[in-house]
Amino acid sequence: MPQSHGVPNGASNGARHNGIGMTSARTRERLVQRLRDQGITNPLVLEQIRNVPRHLFVDEALATRAYEDTALPIGLGQTISQPYVVARMTEALIEGTAPRKVLEIGTGCGYQTTVLAPFVKFLYSIERISALLERARSRLKELDIRNVHLRHGDGFKGWVAHAPYDGILMAAAPLAIPEALFAQLGQGGRLIAPVGPEGRQQLVRITRRGDDFHTETLGLVSFVPLLKGLG
Repeated sequence: MPQSHGVPNGASNGARHNGIGMTSARTRERLVQRLRDQGITNPLVLEQIRNVPRHLFVDEALATRAYEDTALPIGLGQTISQPYVVARMTEALIEGTAPRKVLEIGTGCGYQTTVLAPFVKFLYSIERISALLERARSRLKELDIRNVHLRHGDGFKGWVAHAPYDGILMAAAPLAIPEALFAQLGQGGRLIAPVGPEGRQQLVRITRRGDDFHTETLGLVSFVPLLKGLG
């Protein structure tokens, strides 16, 4: 069962969180059914997709499209990930024994962060674009999510201070996994990442077993590239 860390649900969050019209419960239910049809089976992940108010993470002008199964622009050349991909990555990370301590590379608007947060005890998330990070910080505070620690930093370097991690989730695509992230993945830990050039990325799950890293391919995806430095 996911832990309780201020997961948004029900009427207590008010009309802003519940949405109206195209952001209503009926619209969210259609999205959940679509994800089921595409193979997402974890009922707790589906419940998170249903409950998290995705319309709060996009510009108001795009709110009517928030529960479509598609990526949407969030400004600064970035996107909010497609709900299916968020669900697939979350499901792949928590399968079996859910990780206790997770590193997320690419906070973005904070949607993937919010979906993942109740399944782990500690979630450390890095974003290189300061304006996006502050927007995500505001949204997480509004949703009363308290187990996420945010940092303005370079995802290629990870977050050494809190390593090793039981899981690492990358929300931007490198051409190859940075060595620093392999080093920060704990024994038995899983790393979920899109890898490859734009238009030809594979979603992979890498599991550490001793000094070996076992790779599984989970399908084709499309993410913004992982960039070095700060923005």
